[in-house]
Amino acid sequence: MKVTGFTFIRNAIKYDYPIVESINSILPVCDDFIVAVGKSDDDTLDLIKNIDKKKIKIIETVWDDSLREGGRVLAVETDKAFNEVPVDSDWAFYIQGDEVVHEKYLETIEKEMLRWKDNEHIDGLLFKYLHFYGSYDYIGESYRWYRREIRIVRPVKTIYSYRDAQGFRKNNNEKLSVKLIDAFIYHYGWVKEPKAMQGKQQTFHKYWHNDEWIEQNVAKADEFDYSNIDALSLFTDSHPMVMEERIKNKNWQFDYDISFNNFKTKDKFKRFFEKITGYRIGEYRNYKII
Repeated sequence: MKVTGFTFIRNAIKYDYPIVESINSILPVCDDFIVAVGKSDDDTLDLIKNIDKKKIKIIETVWDDSLREGGRVLAVETDKAFNEVPVDSDWAFYIQGDEVVHEKYLETIEKEMLRWKDNEHIDGLLFKYLHFYGSYDYIGESYRWYRREIRIVRPVKTIYSYRDAQGFRKNNNEKLSVKLIDAFIYHYGWVKEPKAMQGKQQTFHKYWHNDEWIEQNVAKADEFDYSNIDALSLFTDSHPMVMEERIKNKNWQFDYDISFNNFKTKDKFKRFFEKITGYRIGEYRNYKII
């Protein structure tokens, strides 16, 4: 079985992306790895070059900053990397620059890839998610966070990155048929030094909105205000080993009263129903679970 990893990145140092940790977290189950490195304002290119010269293949790209609707440019950059996946690969393993896989899941992931490799009815594998917020001690609990998404797909040209690169579709907007596996993606996109997070907010909203919207909706501040959140819970498990150094060097403080939440009555009912049945009412699903 041949597995190729792929991702895209730009300004990783400037906006404090754990891209090295992201790539290294799944590199043990990948035979090779494609990284689309966008022209950056920092040393992102050199950062990627120093990961693993034997496995990493870099393609240098230029982002189309005129694409300012729905995060489309992120999908375009994803597809640039995906299109470089060798045709003889059995699976393409996608990970974004703020996502990390715990080493305890690698054996499960490898087994599931092997298990479904020859089943032509399965387009990809679906992962569960943990979304960290504010610091490495808290995870999001509200319905603003998606709980599952596709991260392993067939390396075929009928599959493409969908909307803002959250997931994938095939053919003419058809959802992929996937298997849900017992493995998590740890999403650290909302755990950054507050100045870096504020900079990311001001920049990345440009890929979804025009200048007028940004002027009205993005706070003008030197640091991001992490206190404006609806509900969090404490994370009591271990983080991936590749994240240990980054976590040890965290240089800001964030504390949250987990007894507080802003859940509406309907959300409280939905949470109760999900706890009893495992089904999430009204959940957006960018996939078909087989």
